[in-house]
Amino acid sequence: MDTLAALGHGFLVALTPYNLLWSAIGVTVGTAVGVLPGIGPALTVALLLPVTYHLEPTSAFIMFAGIYYGAMYGGSTTSILLNAPGESGSIVTAIDGHAMARQGRGAQALATAAIGSFVAGTIATVALTFVAPLMVKMALLFGPAEYFALMVLALTTVTAVLGDSLARGLGSLFLGLALGLVGIDMQTGQARLAFGVPELLDGIDTVVVAVGLFAVGETLYVASRFRFETEEIYALKGSKWMSREDWSRSWKPWLRGTLLGFPIGALPAGGSEIPTFLSYLVEKRLAKRPEEFGHGAIEAVAGPEAANNASAAGVLAPLLSLGLPTSATAAIMLAAFQQYGLQPGPTLFDSNPELVWGMIASLYIGNVLLLLLNLPLVGLWVKLLLIPRPWLYAGILVFSTLGAYTLNNNVVDLVILWVIGLVGFGMRVLNVPVAPCVVGLILGPLAEQQFRRALAISQGDASVFVTHPISAALLAVAVLLVAGPMVLRHRQRMAEKAAEKAAANKAAGRSGTTPAL
Repeated sequence: MDTLAALGHGFLVALTPYNLLWSAIGVTVGTAVGVLPGIGPALTVALLLPVTYHLEPTSAFIMFAGIYYGAMYGGSTTSILLNAPGESGSIVTAIDGHAMARQGRGAQALATAAIGSFVAGTIATVALTFVAPLMVKMALLFGPAEYFALMVLALTTVTAVLGDSLARGLGSLFLGLALGLVGIDMQTGQARLAFGVPELLDGIDTVVVAVGLFAVGETLYVASRFRFETEEIYALKGSKWMSREDWSRSWKPWLRGTLLGFPIGALPAGGSEIPTFLSYLVEKRLAKRPEEFGHGAIEAVAGPEAANNASAAGVLAPLLSLGLPTSATAAIMLAAFQQYGLQPGPTLFDSNPELVWGMIASLYIGNVLLLLLNLPLVGLWVKLLLIPRPWLYAGILVFSTLGAYTLNNNVVDLVILWVIGLVGFGMRVLNVPVAPCVVGLILGPLAEQQFRRALAISQGDASVFVTHPISAALLAVAVLLVAGPMVLRHRQRMAEKAAEKAAANKAAGRSGTTPAL
């Protein structure tokens, strides 16, 4: 009942005209950026961080949540009509969604994506409403040692999961940790890595780094890959609504996608990519006509889109209750909390319940607004694809520069912005994930603080991190996440070598030569 009462209070906060306006702005902007290829929710939230600096925190996070949900909805439009996913969670949707568009069934693909997103988003938000308080109760058992272990787990999971290479992920993480060391040590009062620059004594602004990596770096990378070719956008033909057969083939994938998306999104190694691919595989296995997959099966659009939107609510559960980011957008929202001097976690539910529950309640409202925006106005969103890309990219770079300068009216921030932006561009070219850098910058100082507290309480006994059961378990999971893939890859290489040796011996036996040793 306490949860329902808190949610009711959250609706009172979210339904004020002022906050409703920010929710509407958020879902509209989110849908627009989801439609535009190469501009995802992480870039958009990073771009708006400087603009919302003086905005009231509750309103700002209601807008950010609307952008996050809206981008998940909008990403399906460009995937289906253009075969160019607007964000990573819509990659799977493009496979069969674009095939449906080529067959003249683009409207049906967009309809099942929008309704599935609404169903999944609503069910997942209900799950978030009840799961987040349970995670908070678990977090209340944590001391400094447990918090340090949790942050180590967050750092390792983001590093191990976001990217193809563990070494590249660790490089990005260590860059973020180094940036987090810049400034005055709060315990000793000594300057660290300031290099005699007075503006660096307060540390490097998290918002400047986030905008540099996700707005400047990402935009430079996308612009450098831009091809000056005419893109073929498939027009919506025929009936704009789903047939009875489409409904019967869609409702089960919507539910199955939701069941996959929310729990996987809530895991430290979750995100939106894994559940969407899993949903596609599940639907193909359960389909009555699996031969249609890859050629325009509506189940292959309904299931992954539901999983994509459910995972968005799943990502918010560990972020709000534990301060644990499990995606790039969550890392940027963690930076937004820091911008307002807030630390997500169990204390946030007590110290600022209006923000937490107002944001959760706004997700219910945003889902309804998004359904109304996406079904009748799909033709309007398609027109956004006609905006010349060079204009779009130039606008983002100018907006980023002006926003970063207005934070502190400081030229040093502009220098840092463009240096970090160029570093981010280089990271994207080399396929180095940028999210671990932001997470390292944010969580590094907090992990250092909890590490020192734990050692102070234990009078310098480092075994405190392995003698506390929760801390030891979290550290063990972190080690497994880093070492597990390395061991699996080693075993795979050994198996491949054994198979090659066996094949060589078999071939040598047939030819009568000496077998390989």
